[in-house]
Amino acid sequence: MALLLLCFGRNMDRTEHLKEMFLPVLDEMGVRLYDLVYRNSGRERILEVSIMKQDGSMDLDTCAAVSERLSEVLDEKDPIAEEYTLEVCSPGAEREIRDLNELDAMAGEYVYVRLREPFKKMLEITGEILSVENDLITLEYRDKAARRKAEFTKDNIDYIRLAVRI
Repeated sequence: MALLLLCFGRNMDRTEHLKEMFLPVLDEMGVRLYDLVYRNSGRERILEVSIMKQDGSMDLDTCAAVSERLSEVLDEKDPIAEEYTLEVCSPGAEREIRDLNELDAMAGEYVYVRLREPFKKMLEITGEILSVENDLITLEYRDKAARRKAEFTKDNIDYIRLAVRI
């Protein structure tokens, strides 16, 4: 147990150090860090850096350019002694919205929301954000063939992520 905690603590320190190294480069390239994870995949160690543009989008060319730049930084400062693979990627089409202040600029986005307190007996709603005003979110969702509106506050959100329309 102590060994596990020691390794976990070391990885936490490592990721914080890497974040400090990467943030100036990411700022320079006009992207922001979504997540940084140092993990094992079988015998392989992977340093996964999830990034997105300021508007929440991402493209392959930007990922490739950021990967090249981060590789240069890693080669120059060499903070990781063991062999690993660097993966620079998008957080994905269904990324979690971790900062609820992001919602203020997300009108028109399709999301899945899990609420703390139910809205009309529903704890889960998937729909389009119509508006966000003074922490009140208005979401349009489908109930059978009808379109309906749900209203709830940011404080009532337990979990929210982007969703893909089907």
